[in-house]
Amino acid sequence: MNGPNLRKHQGFRSRFLRNERDLVVYLPPGYDHQPERHFPILYLHDGQNLFDPSTSFIPGMDWHVGQTADQAISAGAVEPLLIVGIYNTGKQRIREYTPTRVPKLGGGRADRYARFLIEELKPFIEREYRTLPGPQKTGIGGSSLGGLVSLYLGLKLPHIFGKLAALSPSVWWNQQVMHRFAAAANVDPRPCIWLDIGTREGPRIVQDVEQFRDVLLQKGWQLGCDLHYQRIEGGEHNEAAWAQRVGPFLQFLYPAR
Repeated sequence: MNGPNLRKHQGFRSRFLRNERDLVVYLPPGYDHQPERHFPILYLHDGQNLFDPSTSFIPGMDWHVGQTADQAISAGAVEPLLIVGIYNTGKQRIREYTPTRVPKLGGGRADRYARFLIEELKPFIEREYRTLPGPQKTGIGGSSLGGLVSLYLGLKLPHIFGKLAALSPSVWWNQQVMHRFAAAANVDPRPCIWLDIGTREGPRIVQDVEQFRDVLLQKGWQLGCDLHYQRIEGGEHNEAAWAQRVGPFLQFLYPAR
C-alpha cells in the first residue's frame, strides 16, 4: 500500500496575520481518478503534527492522520474527504488560537485567525481542490489550544463550520471564558461536535471539559446525536494520545453514507 496522497503548499501568506505558514492537504483514495466528484472538507490546526513524524512537535510522534483516514475510508467507515493541515507559526500559536487576552500568557487573536481562515485560506483551497460547499460539509478541529479555537470558531460561525473536533480542548483558558461564550451564543444551525479529554492530562482538566459538555447539553445538544463526549482513561496530553482518536472522530463527524 502506498502512503497517503498529500500535497504541500509552502509559505502561504496572510495579510490579516502578517505572517506565512505551510499547509498540507490530504486527498482521499480515488480523488485523482474521479475528476467530477466533490468532497467534504476538514481543516485541522497544528498541521505539522498531523501527517509527518519529522516535523512534529515531538519528533517521531505525529497523529498519523493520512494513514488513519486512508484505512477508515477504504474500510467503508468514513466518507472520502479532504483534510487540510494548517501549520501553526510557533511563537504566534498562543495568540492565534485564543479568543481573549490573558495577563502573562497573552493571546486574543482568534478573530483575526478566523479572517485568515475564511477570507484567505478557504477561498484558496476551494479554488485549488474539489470541495463541497456548506457547513454540513465543512469541519474544523484540533487539540489543546487548537481544540479551543475550533470550538470558538464553530460556535461563532456555525453557518461556515458544521462539524467540530475538539480533542483535549483548553477550555480552562481565561477562567473558562469558552463556557460563558457558549452559554451566551446564539448558535444556529448547531454544529455536530466531538469532544474528548484524557484523565492524565492534569488536575481539574476533566472537570473543566465536562462542565463545558454540560453547557452544550443545556443549549440543546444531545449526546450520541450531535454531540459525542469521551473521557479517555489514562489518556495523556500528547500527539500519541490524539492519534488514537483520529479514526473515531472521523467516523463520528464524517460517517460513510
